[in-house]
Amino acid sequence: MTKKKGSLRLCLRRDWQLYVFLLIPVTYIIIFAYVPMGGVLMAFQDYSVRKGMLGSDWIGLDNFIRFFNSYQCKRIIRNTLILSFYSIIAGFPLPIIFALIMNSLRSERFKKISQAIVNLPHFISTTVMVGILFQVFNSRTGLYGVVGEFLAGSYPPDILGSPSGFRHLYVWSGVWQSFGWGSIIYTAALSSVDPEYHEAAQIDGATRLQRIIHIDLPSILPTIVTMLILRMGSVMSIGFEKVYLMQNGLNLEASDIISTYVYSVSLAGDGISDFSYATAVDLFNSVVNLIMISLVNWIARKVGETSLW
Repeated sequence: MTKKKGSLRLCLRRDWQLYVFLLIPVTYIIIFAYVPMGGVLMAFQDYSVRKGMLGSDWIGLDNFIRFFNSYQCKRIIRNTLILSFYSIIAGFPLPIIFALIMNSLRSERFKKISQAIVNLPHFISTTVMVGILFQVFNSRTGLYGVVGEFLAGSYPPDILGSPSGFRHLYVWSGVWQSFGWGSIIYTAALSSVDPEYHEAAQIDGATRLQRIIHIDLPSILPTIVTMLILRMGSVMSIGFEKVYLMQNGLNLEASDIISTYVYSVSLAGDGISDFSYATAVDLFNSVVNLIMISLVNWIARKVGETSLW
């Protein structure tokens, strides 16, 4: 024990500048991640702003029972899962494929230009992105409507007001915006592959596709598994801003998800804000995410050698 204390004291004395810098993110996490967790108590209370958390009445699991008995429960959970898994299926493989293709190109100039172009959409804000979708896919004044009227002689169907159209627009616009940026981590992992492996494979007569499958892909497999585990840990947490901005009365059947529902019952109600009920719904959301990331991590540890813990 004395030796460990001495080693710790020596590390603090030698690298005290690094520990000072570490205080900034640690303080940030404590203030904005751990301190707000005390608000979880509201999920088990009939919370009153006047009484506060310490004075509000305890009602146990009533808020959770109310949510599970709500007619909206199945719809918002179904919509959340559909959008999330649709996004994973459509968007998760593309950054990997793009990184593998870029890594196999010989022209460094073309590679840099391509990466710069596909990374640009990442820097478009959510509000601007939704505005672009409205301008392009408006069935009357947008490019989609003008071209449709020119070709068919009448206005095309309203995609923005269609539940199925909402899902496709939300997912594929997100894929277009994020796949280039998401490929950076795989490109970095590919840069650590020893070129001698490729040289040896070329001598043995391996084609470029065979080298990608048998050398590049296995080398980034641990990174792929780690990113998939992290992605599954947020399967119930879909970005609120984009869904809320694209939401309207016509596509509400597909666009009403957990995050927008929590907002509507807590802050956007008609003069009635049910903070306890909203907290219970959001807590349920977080528990499901925790279960998912733990389950996928357990499966990854059993199947392979890569896991978060």
